[in-house]
Amino acid sequence: MDESTAVPDGSRSPDGRRRGGGDGRSRTGDTGWIEDALTAALIEAVRDLGGYGGLVYLRSRDRRSLVLAMVTGVPRSLLRTWWRVPVGGALPMAEAYRRGETLWLPDERATMVRFPHFTAGLPYSFGSAYRPVRIGDETVGVLVVLRSAARSPIEAEAVEPALRPAGQAMEECLTRLAAGRAGAESAAESAADRVEYDGEPVGVRLPTPAVHPVRVGLIDWDLDSDRCTADDEALALLGIGRADFGGTMAEIVARVSPEDLHELRACRHDALTLGRVRSRHFRVRDDSAGEAEAGYRPVELWGHLVRGGAESGRILAGALVDAVSGLRAAEAAERLPDGVFSLDQDGRVTYANHRCEELLGGGREALLGRYPWEVITWLRDPAYEDRYRAAMLSQEQVSFLVRHPAGNWLSFVLYPDVHGLTGRVRPARPPSEAEAAREAGSAAGPVPGAVAPPPGPVTAARAGALYHVVQMASVLTEAVTVEDVCRAVSEQLLPAFGVRELALYTVREGRMYLLWESGYPEGFLAPFEGVTLDTQLPGVHALTTRLPLFFESPEDLSVAYPGITLDRMSAWSFLPLIASGHPVGSCILGWDTPHRFTPDERSALTALSGLAAQALERARLYDAESAVARGLQEGLLPHRLPAVEGLRTTGRYLPGTQGMAIGGDWYDVITTGRGVALVIGDVEGHSVGAAAVMGQLRSAVHAFAASEWPPQEVITHTNRHLSELEADVCATCCYIELDPRTGRAFAVRAGHPPPLLRHPDGHAETLDLAGGVMLGVQLDADYPVTELTLAPGSVLALYTDGLVEQPGSDIETGIEEVRRCLADTPADSVEQLADRLVRTARRARERPDDVALLLTAYR
Repeated sequence: MDESTAVPDGSRSPDGRRRGGGDGRSRTGDTGWIEDALTAALIEAVRDLGGYGGLVYLRSRDRRSLVLAMVTGVPRSLLRTWWRVPVGGALPMAEAYRRGETLWLPDERATMVRFPHFTAGLPYSFGSAYRPVRIGDETVGVLVVLRSAARSPIEAEAVEPALRPAGQAMEECLTRLAAGRAGAESAAESAADRVEYDGEPVGVRLPTPAVHPVRVGLIDWDLDSDRCTADDEALALLGIGRADFGGTMAEIVARVSPEDLHELRACRHDALTLGRVRSRHFRVRDDSAGEAEAGYRPVELWGHLVRGGAESGRILAGALVDAVSGLRAAEAAERLPDGVFSLDQDGRVTYANHRCEELLGGGREALLGRYPWEVITWLRDPAYEDRYRAAMLSQEQVSFLVRHPAGNWLSFVLYPDVHGLTGRVRPARPPSEAEAAREAGSAAGPVPGAVAPPPGPVTAARAGALYHVVQMASVLTEAVTVEDVCRAVSEQLLPAFGVRELALYTVREGRMYLLWESGYPEGFLAPFEGVTLDTQLPGVHALTTRLPLFFESPEDLSVAYPGITLDRMSAWSFLPLIASGHPVGSCILGWDTPHRFTPDERSALTALSGLAAQALERARLYDAESAVARGLQEGLLPHRLPAVEGLRTTGRYLPGTQGMAIGGDWYDVITTGRGVALVIGDVEGHSVGAAAVMGQLRSAVHAFAASEWPPQEVITHTNRHLSELEADVCATCCYIELDPRTGRAFAVRAGHPPPLLRHPDGHAETLDLAGGVMLGVQLDADYPVTELTLAPGSVLALYTDGLVEQPGSDIETGIEEVRRCLADTPADSVEQLADRLVRTARRARERPDDVALLLTAYR
């Protein structure tokens, strides 16, 4: 397990391993293990919603991903594709995290409509609920509960109240752990900053239903004197009270069924001749139902011969085992005419009876502890593993037919619960042509199975490796930049195929350059940077020959490329990235153990490399166009604000994260004959056209202000200018002319958010300026002027709506938050104050709008 930390610090070396010692378990800081902290709340959430499984996602250290931290009731292996998901992805857990709202998907139809990408990777019938986990006002993770879609439905309004107690308990645990680790128990913000996770998920078991316990007692039988000592449990199994036991074997013999006395004699014989006793069964009298209805209870004796001291002879040290439950149940299963087997939650065999061994043709010892489709070669079709997935994730009975290599047909029925799966296999008649056609054409979902009774749903057969092709295609449709594509490929391939190292190279001017790497030792890839296309390297050959290369061991790679530098990996694939016949680069994958590439895995990896190549080529074009657009905007914004005596000014601009990351926000400081003009504006839209209009408006305002027109006329003429441009866009603007000598100012507002003023004593207020309509709406609009007076030590903040508008909240709330931040932050440095005001916006992964800020400190 990865030695990353949950709610801790813990630096990681470039190869992805945590520096320092540790035993490989994920910690919640210095205060405990993550499973110790969150298990009770996770199990409570599953119980309260009537679910069968639960997950906890926590945000990653870089805040770009949600990482699966805990799993219960569901095999970790079935969710490997979803161990790490991008925060911005079209996935239910990511949406609940971004929106901060509980999300309820009652069945697979609702999931398909809202999240087709998610359904592509988990095409099974189940319901799911997603509740954000918060510390203070900050979302740090998501609690997920899985529920059988076949259970009685629940109303969407009831989901949040049902999950609230468990969610709050989880939040309290995380707060205590994180705050304690940070040494600031009362600082909620500090605690929230500590909640992060970058390891593998921890699996915990749901409480096991109560079953009849196996009772074991200890006895010492002196074979020479026939004296015996026994503990209380052994006497209870024999039905003898402690006070009534005199320590002789005769008292025990009196409790044994007369028909089984030979078993006791056989125990003595085995001990003296073999030195041990193995599974000798006999029945003892059971008086628990009363004297009139007394019966016999089966027990079993195990032991070995030891030599006593000087006063004792040969002693059989043994264990008396109650054989009522598990042992007798196994015997009963052995008598059945059908094969019976049991899989643990992760799909490994824990039991198989003799008939199962006969029907499947595999030895039980070879099966135990392994996946059945790994041991029995004719079950290796991914379709059969998919039946197991369908049963475990839907928690419904699944049945299907399998043709044995000998030509006969077998009927399988799977009975799942949250702790594992019991299966039955029996001979079956061949399916009819109609039944076979229906089975083959059931890709759309479960259909009734044509198998021996009892009938059950049959889930569509899907090739396991091809899940990842569908998922990758879905994710790459949303990747825009080259960085987005590289991250998507890394986040999908690493967990999906058990990859430990990944490198993406691009070709430029006949040389190979690294785009992205994950898992490599520091500096290992440096010698390969910029190699030419005639270099004898597998990554280069894969690109130039346009053929994927697979090496299943270090020996295979060394034979093909003598002298090649090897790292700690044991298997590799080198995939060419070809888009529309054009070479884009290479993708190199490494496994840390010898790896056998199955035909379907080779096909899937080759298909994935084609998808990645197409996405990279599209993203490269987008990045090139974006660079041009960003250059245009940077040219339109002021490179340096003029120095004005008595004032300190600074500006900040953050582009939106959607579209071309270019918009129409601008700010300016213009010197005039009467003082200085402070301007901020926002042209609607996010495009090169919006930036071009912004440049024209900024030039117009600058020209009108430099002509020393009064503020009202500057805005009036700018409004007319925009109307004459016929650009079919509107704009907002705030224009304030300030006299630095007196602090007197005149302000005009055209549909723009109101400025904020921080007074010398630290108090901040929202200025209630009279305003007019947006620019470009009404040709003859009137714009009133508001007179202000700034005291020395004041700070004036002009901003665009991107700073104060947040999804799910109104603009007034955002303005109030910025006002409080302005009041609470020292104004000794306008640069530091500006950085503090835009910090939240800068950290946001998704910014729907541009952000512009102009700060002016009046001395």
